[in-house]
Amino acid sequence: MSVNIEEALEFITKSYTELGIDTAGLEKRVNEVQQEIMQTGTYSHTLEELAIGAKMAWRNSNRCVGRLFWDRIQVVDAREARSVPEICETLFGHINKATNGGQIRPFITIFQPGSSGPRIWNHQLIRYAGYRSEQGIIGDPASVSFTEVCEGLGWRGTRTEFDILPLVIQENALATPTVIEIPPELVLEVPITHPDFPSIAELGLRWYAVPIISEMKLEIGGITYQAVPFNGWYMETEISARNFADEGRYNKLTAVAEKIGLNTKRPDSLWKDRALVELSVAVLESYHKAKVQIVDHHTAARQFGQFEANEQAAGREVTGEWAWLIPPVSPATTHIFHQRYPNKVVKPNFFYQDAPFERTEIIPVKRGGCPLH
Repeated sequence: MSVNIEEALEFITKSYTELGIDTAGLEKRVNEVQQEIMQTGTYSHTLEELAIGAKMAWRNSNRCVGRLFWDRIQVVDAREARSVPEICETLFGHINKATNGGQIRPFITIFQPGSSGPRIWNHQLIRYAGYRSEQGIIGDPASVSFTEVCEGLGWRGTRTEFDILPLVIQENALATPTVIEIPPELVLEVPITHPDFPSIAELGLRWYAVPIISEMKLEIGGITYQAVPFNGWYMETEISARNFADEGRYNKLTAVAEKIGLNTKRPDSLWKDRALVELSVAVLESYHKAKVQIVDHHTAARQFGQFEANEQAAGREVTGEWAWLIPPVSPATTHIFHQRYPNKVVKPNFFYQDAPFERTEIIPVKRGGCPLH
């Protein structure tokens, strides 16, 4: 399929204008792109175009509250990585550099576009397994289908609540997927404790340091990159109020409430609310104690306010999906709750793509969310 020449030139014009490239440079590049598309049906981005395109995609991500830092993401051009060993080495490097000993750095690694390029089957590079059992699901229900895919490819976990899944990599659209274990020393995890309720540690909860989304595609100027793992850092409610508390995930809210002595028999005791706040405190304090970067939802909301001000000053409209921008804990305490944003798609941007395997979760898992988490 040929690249849409209008979309390509729109991106070139917009990006070169933002980069401050003079008219002569813009006209030269427009002519090059036009000729390349007419001759081959597509064109190749320069490293500078790739970098600004990835940054603009983060800036345009309607579900992300962390967009203040859009221009700080570090872009790795991995378009020359073709074989599974090369791809794995690049992915391991991403995990290592993004984790950075706990001082998380936003990174995106961009592989070759199109069907001849690789596909990463994982939802995130680091993710916990989920196993069906007679006693229910062990681990993360969101990972049940993918865990079964990994087992079908020969992988075996230890069937704990927090088994790290392997990477599943496909060199190109026609290649057989390959399973690769992630070296344990690359995965930084944080055990969850509470400064005032030591009994919470008895639950044995833990979570990994950095969320590296790997199932989305990136569209820049008419070109689709289907393998583009990228990350920001966690907001605490994503772990406490969603990963740990959602009934379709680890569903630990009742256990937390019981550990801190709350009456779970009466809903008007607000035990869910109190347990959720204390679980959020536990996540924040645990990450701080482990010296792993994380942001609380109030600080994230203030940062989004600064992003809005910056965009207004630059003459750009702030788009957003309100239901995803508000935090799942105490949303009315943030300015975002009291505002509305046009939820329109602006490119470059990240998009979800169909999974290369069949999803058969017992508990329906809603796809989506903030793309940088």
